[in-house]
Amino acid sequence: MDSVRPLNTPQSHDTIDAPAAPPARPRPILGRFRFLKELAGTLIFGVAVFVFFQLAIPQSMVQGHSMEPTFVDGQRLFISRVHYMVGTPDRGDVMVFNSPQPREPNEAPLIKRVIGIPGDVVEIIETQVYLNGELLDEPYINEPCTRFKCQDDRWELGENEYFMMGDNRNHSNDSRSFGVVTSDLIIGEAVLRFWPPQDFDLIQ
Repeated sequence: MDSVRPLNTPQSHDTIDAPAAPPARPRPILGRFRFLKELAGTLIFGVAVFVFFQLAIPQSMVQGHSMEPTFVDGQRLFISRVHYMVGTPDRGDVMVFNSPQPREPNEAPLIKRVIGIPGDVVEIIETQVYLNGELLDEPYINEPCTRFKCQDDRWELGENEYFMMGDNRNHSNDSRSFGVVTSDLIIGEAVLRFWPPQDFDLIQ
């Protein structure tokens, strides 16, 4: 009986040779020096970011009671140097600075509120603070100032001079005793309270 086999169908005894596989090549291996270089670059970048962060936004711990009730002893703050690199302190800012008359060598920086800025006239009259002739509204103070701590006085602020006072007026060493603070003594503005966690807050 006749049969028909498709032309492209091999018979049972036919074989088809597969093309030879190309020789295996070794997989590329990341060189040891290249890995070390990348690792070193990553570490340097991390250190640079950390140093920049510490320089631009250092941390500070509140010590003492001069800023109560705004801040209490032991709270930790972030202090921004950048704010005063691109601008100047304004009335009401909470500022960290070095004392113009330190009581001891390496005295810790102080934290107070900016009451007067260059060109202002600050006066204490009958225990009340007056700014440029107007009674200053101070809802942030802890308690009324006593006559002993807030004696009548007057300060005219010149260029780059700031008048600083603590919110706890009866327990604060500030511009009433050591005078005005010049811009070269300024460290930065307190911008964030981060410790303890329940007190976390942006500083207005």
